[in-house]
Amino acid sequence: MIVLITGGAGYIGSHTAKIMARAGHTPIVLDNMTFGHEWAAKWGPLEKGDLSDTAFLADVFKRHKIDAVVHFAANAFVGESMTNPKKYFRNNTVNTLNLLDAMVDANVKEIVFSSTCATYGDPHYMPLDELHPQNPVNPYGESKFFVERMLHWYAAAYGIRFAALRYFNAAGADPEGEIGEDHTPETHLIPLVIEVALGKRPHIGVFGTDYPTPDGTAIRDYIHVNDLADAHVRALNHLKMGGKNLKLNLGTGRGNSVREVIAAVEAVSGKIVSVIESPRRPGDPAELIANATLARETIGWIPQYTDIRVIAEHAWKWHTRK
Repeated sequence: MIVLITGGAGYIGSHTAKIMARAGHTPIVLDNMTFGHEWAAKWGPLEKGDLSDTAFLADVFKRHKIDAVVHFAANAFVGESMTNPKKYFRNNTVNTLNLLDAMVDANVKEIVFSSTCATYGDPHYMPLDELHPQNPVNPYGESKFFVERMLHWYAAAYGIRFAALRYFNAAGADPEGEIGEDHTPETHLIPLVIEVALGKRPHIGVFGTDYPTPDGTAIRDYIHVNDLADAHVRALNHLKMGGKNLKLNLGTGRGNSVREVIAAVEAVSGKIVSVIESPRRPGDPAELIANATLARETIGWIPQYTDIRVIAEHAWKWHTRK
């Protein structure tokens, strides 16, 4: 298949493009390069442009004869979404509407959508399964939830076939070291801890040490970026083979605390990481862990890299590759 990957020069998108190409498909990377990197777009043509440009979108679909779409392009900073919601609804929601309209016009039926566990909002129980109520508590999660609803109605009206994949905490890097995580600004815990270990930051902040968890710090489900990429390829193959529309959690089903992540980076780096403890941040739940049973049952997806030290090791190798 010729697969359009929006946001394909970014973190998860570039890893998916690599695995997509390895599976025999041809990725066409579309990225406005706000957060993408040319060095990350190695496995197919790179189209530089924005989903707000409907004429550009139509031209890309026509020139490349697109067969299917994997959609990553979005803003993804929860805190920023609280202070600038219009940016999130315009880029994440309205621009996805442009993409869906371009698919309808080009008669492209299948899309795998990068959703998020933020669509669930505050957890009522743990681990979270797909039956958990969706009640986002920030504009980022709301913008993704809107897209899931649009997919539902575009499926009903236009025959769009979709898989909405709700990630937990993406982490790690390509085990072969070709690509990795490089955000500006960086907000993810593992690369931030690595920057402290490398002397690029003076310390890592630990927000909350009094949670009802074994060591008092917040627990999250860290899922290796290659496992995420593999899920996108499996979901697309599922749709192309006539499988039903999907809404799936992607996580390992196990959690690691902030202290455990810091210890993993210290173990793989051989460095001591300086920590400053602070009060909890408002809205941060004590624990977020996925129940990903449905992904295993429907697309045969089983995460391969579930050890936090292995995830940290791949990230460390990427950040120290030079």
